[in-house]
Amino acid sequence: MTVPEFPEVPEFPESGTGGTGGPVRIDGPWTHRDVAANGARFHIAELGDGPLVLLLHGFPQFWWTWRHQLTALADAGFRAVAMDLRGVGGSDRTPRGYDPANLALDITGVVRSLGEPDAALVGHDLGGYLAWTAAVMRPKLVRRLAVSAMPHPRRWRSAMLSDFAQSRAGSYIWGFQRPWIPERRLVADDAALVGRLIEDWSGPRLPDEGALGVYRRAMAIPSTAHCSIEPYRWMVRSLARPDGFQFNRRMKRPVRVPTLHLHGSMDPVMRTRSAAGSGEYVEAPYRWRLFDGLGHFPHEEDPAAFSTELVNWLKDPEPDR
Repeated sequence: MTVPEFPEVPEFPESGTGGTGGPVRIDGPWTHRDVAANGARFHIAELGDGPLVLLLHGFPQFWWTWRHQLTALADAGFRAVAMDLRGVGGSDRTPRGYDPANLALDITGVVRSLGEPDAALVGHDLGGYLAWTAAVMRPKLVRRLAVSAMPHPRRWRSAMLSDFAQSRAGSYIWGFQRPWIPERRLVADDAALVGRLIEDWSGPRLPDEGALGVYRRAMAIPSTAHCSIEPYRWMVRSLARPDGFQFNRRMKRPVRVPTLHLHGSMDPVMRTRSAAGSGEYVEAPYRWRLFDGLGHFPHEEDPAAFSTELVNWLKDPEPDR
């Protein structure tokens, strides 16, 4: 599978989310539009026709992280849609609603707003956490599940609380619990920290400087840093709260759709041993794929290999093989 060459990313203004030439609605073969779901407005980029594949980004990125997969999936006969999560990119920045249950309802609400009976969900990092959650909460709307760089939420909770090595690897999440300081650090010096985090978390195949600039500009949009951090604050602060216990119990329900679990062997923030074993929560065909030599962003570090694995699995009528 060949990866298309994208034009050099232009210099965008530092703020604003709409219109061609903005830091979010980046030109390409895809089209941009907004859809309403779960009481908010969500920006999507879509390309192709066929069964819906909904792509969910992680931190500190937005829909554009899936630019290679959008074209690969469309070429393979799928309707590929990459959405901006609540509070990020071109989607609404609401004052609340950043717990995983509500964010998962955003995702399934977008599936319904797109007029589709179901979707294959593909999630990376936080998007993967929410994809796991949506598959449990709204199983009839999830046809297949593919998760990258994120264990099942119960596995994540256990690793962060009982595995010192994983807790240390995810120390940035503990740091997010302070008020205001993390937001200020994220946007300081034109969001330089965003570029450093992506570089530090990647394997040897670093995203190019142009891509890092895109993510920095997107994080600089007002309120984006705060909204990007809020889900992680909930994930930690709820560990000892009733809503956290309730969510953890809810996630005991098994995932009953075919699941592809993708991971980079050199991921420094989500250890392989933390992600591996998530199959115990899946009562359906489960396939584990470890990419040697890749870090936390395998879909960008080696987009051809990642897209090939994803497309072949989505088209496989017997995914348990």
